[in-house]
Amino acid sequence: MMWRKVTIIALCLLGMAACSTTRSLGEGEYLLRKNTIVADDPAFNVSSLGSYVGQKPNSYILGVNPLLSVYNWSGDGSTPFKRFLRKIGAAPVVFDSLRVSQSVANLKNHLQYIGYYGSKVSSQVDVVKKKAHVTYKVNLGKRYTISEVEYDVPEYGTFREDFLKTLPESTVQTGQYLSESALEQEADRSSAFLRTLGYYGFTKSFYAFEADTLGHDGTARLTYAIRDYALGDAPSSAREHKKFYLGEVTITHPERLQIRPSVLENLNILRPGQLYNEADVNTNYTRFSSVGMLTGVNINLDPVSEDRVDCTISLRNSGLQGFKTNLEASVNSTGLFGISPQLTYYHKNIFNGGEQLNLGLKGNFQFKPRTKAYSTDLSVSATLRFPQFLGLPNRIFTGPNIPRTDISAAFNYMDRPEFHRTVISTAFTYNGRLGQKLYYQLSPVRINISHLYDIDTEFMMKLLVNNPLMLLAYMDRFDLGVSGMLYYTTDASSVPRTPYHYVRLSSDISGNVLSLFNRWLPVNEDGYHTIWNTPYAQYIRAELNAGKVFRFGKQDKHALALHLGSGVAYAYGNSKTAPVERQFYVGGSMSMRGWNARSLGPGTASDVNLFSIPSQIGEMKLEANIEYRFPLVSKLEGALFLDAGNIWDLPTAENQGGTVFTFKNLPQSIALDWGLGARVNLNFLLLRVDMGIRLRDPVREEGDRWVPTNEWLNGNFAVHFGVGYPF
Repeated sequence: MMWRKVTIIALCLLGMAACSTTRSLGEGEYLLRKNTIVADDPAFNVSSLGSYVGQKPNSYILGVNPLLSVYNWSGDGSTPFKRFLRKIGAAPVVFDSLRVSQSVANLKNHLQYIGYYGSKVSSQVDVVKKKAHVTYKVNLGKRYTISEVEYDVPEYGTFREDFLKTLPESTVQTGQYLSESALEQEADRSSAFLRTLGYYGFTKSFYAFEADTLGHDGTARLTYAIRDYALGDAPSSAREHKKFYLGEVTITHPERLQIRPSVLENLNILRPGQLYNEADVNTNYTRFSSVGMLTGVNINLDPVSEDRVDCTISLRNSGLQGFKTNLEASVNSTGLFGISPQLTYYHKNIFNGGEQLNLGLKGNFQFKPRTKAYSTDLSVSATLRFPQFLGLPNRIFTGPNIPRTDISAAFNYMDRPEFHRTVISTAFTYNGRLGQKLYYQLSPVRINISHLYDIDTEFMMKLLVNNPLMLLAYMDRFDLGVSGMLYYTTDASSVPRTPYHYVRLSSDISGNVLSLFNRWLPVNEDGYHTIWNTPYAQYIRAELNAGKVFRFGKQDKHALALHLGSGVAYAYGNSKTAPVERQFYVGGSMSMRGWNARSLGPGTASDVNLFSIPSQIGEMKLEANIEYRFPLVSKLEGALFLDAGNIWDLPTAENQGGTVFTFKNLPQSIALDWGLGARVNLNFLLLRVDMGIRLRDPVREEGDRWVPTNEWLNGNFAVHFGVGYPF
């Protein structure tokens, strides 16, 4: 009955949005409904021509544009409310025949540019109920294959020798199709290479190409020439192409920016007398830009003689210190409310060497009204970031990527009905990048000291009966170890817009160094070696995540994202289980979106709800996700996703129940959910809301783990808000 009502309401809203899309048009005006491009060769990719059509129609979702309908509801805009509707709506695109003629010319020019010579383009306009449908018919022209390339290059000095070094990577080769785009690409590539060999100011304007297509065999003979004068200049202005060397190198910055000269010297790799190299200039720009206190870097080059160029590096900065605030709020289907305020003080140049200091205060308050369920989490943190690899001077790292060193410390206090807990943590961490795609993080020293107190007796008894190892995970721990992370990605932007893939591997090893001193360490009544009366943790933890995103459809705006994730935390020696902070959980906005965070698993256990607020954890994790992303209207995107996975405990003599991972119970313990999402893509930031619905719940009785459709919205769903793509 409920589904019938929802369907009727949805159909009514759809009908309201679909009606009268031409209401606001005047006499003789038509709504541009659709552009279609067809080519006489089915193998030709017509989607590549879409950007050369000057007038684009309104976007539609299943034949409906809600923003266009809102605009039409505004009528003549005579009242404040109508003007508001007109402002938030999308005006109809009125068909313009002149723009069609311009589009035809654009298409012809582009086809010739990419090598289809003599192409013909015609247009056809069909009008149905004040809606114009434009069809562009493309008859592709002739293509020529390059049969021979003859080079005409100056012989003086070492120029010809240097030019020949560029040819192995040439984009113009025999057997390829002739096109202006390929020739322009070659001129850009070759001139950029020569600028790395000392030829300052050398550009593609010195390149000239001449093709002989008089033969009737569909081939072209190409003359590839480099002139001594630029395109548009008279031959009398010809001059030899000479190599340049750096003259004076000067670094300037505002007086208010206090920075040690040694820091600037370590950042700068440009030295007087060295051969000019554009790649070195770009590297220098990247090195200075990576320092957080600088908001602007400008490198000016001034030729002062026939073979000398002076360099001035100008640095700018804005406010070096200030405050940042953030507030997050959430509510889920179980009635759990959450509020997370955060206050951060930052200083970008605390010791006049580009060091960044961040002091943070963060809270996380969760509660259920009219119940005793609550969680209070408070933390204070401090991080000092050095723009260098401490222990080694910056001049050793000559590339564009300068490593950073973080020294951090934090204190965390948690108050829950089951226990109180404090955690003191500190770490010494190196961060950096190798090349353009590989990132690394190494913490040679990482310490966490956790202390639990005021533990509820009933809670301890539940843990003891249901999962004794989980009880051990919540005991006091001294955790001293090493951590590392490797992250490879082909697109590191915050909101990727291209096909990409990534692999992230992280690992922790803890307790091995301390185990070397076991003979001198005291032993408590449970047989564990201790430091400051606290057992030290000994375990190894590894987590692997891999993903790939495919792009397809019109202008590559559709995407298919795949993700696989796995992890294991294995305790040994002085521990029977890894600390709670180092175990895994699923659910939430980034994984298994049909469940709230920490509310799924481990395994098929039917009675793991031991906490007033879900806190399920496990020593092992497996997860797979697939998500189809598609454009909706303007900056609004949609998503359809499917998640599969769970967490488990590792089998031990003390633990053999339904929480344990075995290949035999793996099929029964996999959870499944599907869902829909909406995203606002601001290019630099993506805001996301996802609704996940459970398909298969391992906690349900065996043989009945598939959730019936009539129960999907009866407590078997979760709504999540997030920033950025989940994977």
